[in-house]
Amino acid sequence: MVMSVFIKVIDEQLVNDLAEEAKKSPRLRKNYNFHQSLEDKCHRFLNALEPGTQVPVHHHPTKDETFVILKGRVKVLIYNDDGEVVESCVLSHEEGRYGVDIPKNVWHSLECSEPCVLLECKEGPFVEHEADGILEIKK
Repeated sequence: MVMSVFIKVIDEQLVNDLAEEAKKSPRLRKNYNFHQSLEDKCHRFLNALEPGTQVPVHHHPTKDETFVILKGRVKVLIYNDDGEVVESCVLSHEEGRYGVDIPKNVWHSLECSEPCVLLECKEGPFVEHEADGILEIKK
């Protein structure tokens, strides 16, 4: 294979290598960024997740977010302000559901039932979640 100096090819090798890195990560997930800086206006990246990873219920008050499944299976959960699941969708090639677009300010989380890799896209710059960006779920 000839490597390009201009484009980054998303192929089976990249997806599988990233999935392997996620397995070894204490967080059980790993990102591969296409954007050059956390200050970039558009963040595009691959996100590999392993079962057991903890993705807190969160929202982005001013940013829409898109997920497209490249490998595996993941459930996207949507919550109301009281922390109750109001909608969910399983992303899976086998089931013919390839992605979701989540509007800004919508509480959401991911539940990984098998190793998966997602393409994510959202507006930058990166801002660490403040206390009001994470929803505490009462059990």
